[in-house]
Formats: sequence, C-alpha cells, structure tokens
Amino acid sequence: MSGLREMRDQMRTVDLIVETRDARIPLSSINKQFEQVIKGKRRVVVYNKCDLAPTSIQPVVRKVMESRNQRTLFTDTNINKSVKQILDVARETAKSDPMRYPQLVVMVIGMPNVGKSSLINALRRTGLNRGKAANTGAKPGVTRTVSGRIRVLDSPAVYLVDTPGVMIPHIPDPITAIKVALTGGIKDNIADDTVLADYLLFRLNRLDHTDYSAVLGINQRTDDISEFLQLLGTKIGALRRGGELDTDKTIQFFLRAFRQGRFGQLCLDELDEPSVTTFFKNNMEDAPLSKNQAQKAKRAAQRQRSLEKARSKNLI
Repeated sequence: MSGLREMRDQMRTVDLIVETRDARIPLSSINKQFEQVIKGKRRVVVYNKCDLAPTSIQPVVRKVMESRNQRTLFTDTNINKSVKQILDVARETAKSDPMRYPQLVVMVIGMPNVGKSSLINALRRTGLNRGKAANTGAKPGVTRTVSGRIRVLDSPAVYLVDTPGVMIPHIPDPITAIKVALTGGIKDNIADDTVLADYLLFRLNRLDHTDYSAVLGINQRTDDISEFLQLLGTKIGALRRGGELDTDKTIQFFLRAFRQGRFGQLCLDELDEPSVTTFFKNNMEDAPLSKNQAQKAKRAAQRQRSLEKARSKNLI
C-alpha cells in the first residue's frame, strides 16, 4: 500500500507518533499494520471524536491500552483544552532531551476518517492560534499523500506530518468491518448499506439510554429492518411515485443521523474482558501469509533495505 510505504520512508525523520483512532470503535479502529512500521518509535494513542462516545468507556479503554504499553488520550477537536493534551506530550518529549530534539517532528497516523486532518488543524489552532492547515472531509480518503511539515508550536519547535488514512487490506471479522463502515472508515459505495442499517438498528435496540424512535419521529421501535425503513421513509417523505419506498435515500438518512451523533453518545465495541480478549486474538494476531502475500512482503523488505543502504551512503 502506497500510504504505508510513504509512512515507512519518512519514519527515520519522525520523533513521535500520534496514532489516531475513533472513540466510538476503540478496538475496531486499530490498524495492526502500523505496529511494524512504527516499531521503536515513541507513540501516544489518541481516541478522537470522544464527544460522540460515552465518557464511561474512557477508563476501561485506557486500562486495556496501557496494559499493551500504549499511552492513551481522548480528544474532541472542538475543545482547545482537549487538544492541548497532545501538545503537552510533544512539549514534554522535546524538553526531555533538547540536544536530541532541537525540533520535534510528529507524524499523525490512523485509519480513514478517524479525524486526523481535523486534529492537525485543531493542534495548529491551539498551539499557534492559526487557521486551517490540512484539508478535512466527512468521507474517507481526503488526505492522499504524506504532507509537508506543519508547524504547531514555536517553543519548543514542533512540526506535524499528516498521512493518508491506511485501511487494513482485509478485516477478518465481518462485524468489525461493519463497525468501521458505520463510522465512515469504508466508502459507502463499497459497503452494503442495508447490512449497515440492519446492524445499527440491532445495536440501537440493545441500548437503553437512547430512544431512536423519538429522535427520528417514528411512533414505534422494531427489530425488523424492512418495517423500520418503511416507517422512517414514510416519516421523511422518501417515497417514489406510487408510494414506493426510496430505500437508498431512507438508509442514507438513518446512517447520517448516527454519524452526526443524533442518537447520543454510542460505543459500538464490546469492552468486557472476554470480548476484548477475543478481539485481539481474532484481529491482531498474524494469520499465515499466502504465497502471493509472502512474495509481496519479501519485495517490500528488499525495497526497504535498498532505501536504507542508499541513505547510509548519502545517495538520497
């Protein structure tokens, strides 16, 4: 993957990694591909969009991640005090060894649509009181290439590098894939929207603290996705000639309501101990490589060795 390769090529000049994840899916937004790329680098894990997730999950997630030696922060890019936590980590790192870090370079990484570019703009706003430096958007894939350095602190000098969102080539667990798609990490034209809507309805019916029927203005709760879509489509006027339901328009309205936080603060991942253990076993342990994958890995390793050799001889 080109995004991962670009990150690897820049890693030699990076001092601190800010790995951004989505607080609504604290497990499902982990990309295990990053582990080899950032190996040996200082890292802080930032759970962004924490305003859309229950605050009650924070101590649980922090405990899980710190047991894996991952320092964890929770951020809302609309609140300067929240974002300042990251600047404090950068400042602390730079001041720990001024000779080693005359200027600190921070790389922001994460899966698509976890809010990396919004986070960079918030850091610049908070650190320098300046405006937008990175393009943002609600759809995944806004950042296409590794960007140039963006200054976010003057003293000590701290620079950020934005990177494209890197998706796992294959998510082995279909439920994890659905959660990533629901939060916008997979493009809507790739995911099956009816499956997403059905799963979201299932999760909303399991929650006691939100009344989605009241939010949407329909008069009843139901577990049947077809019945639900008919009720919602009728309410919002998503009907074709003859009164036929416009299913696509209705589903998009439902998914957009979730992504905008209209159903309140939600976490789609199960965080009890057995579920966490199962997640890491099923999603983070390396599966045997196919012959094709092994050949690709071998070629990538050879490219990396050639690159490092050229650098050592100051050829690049």
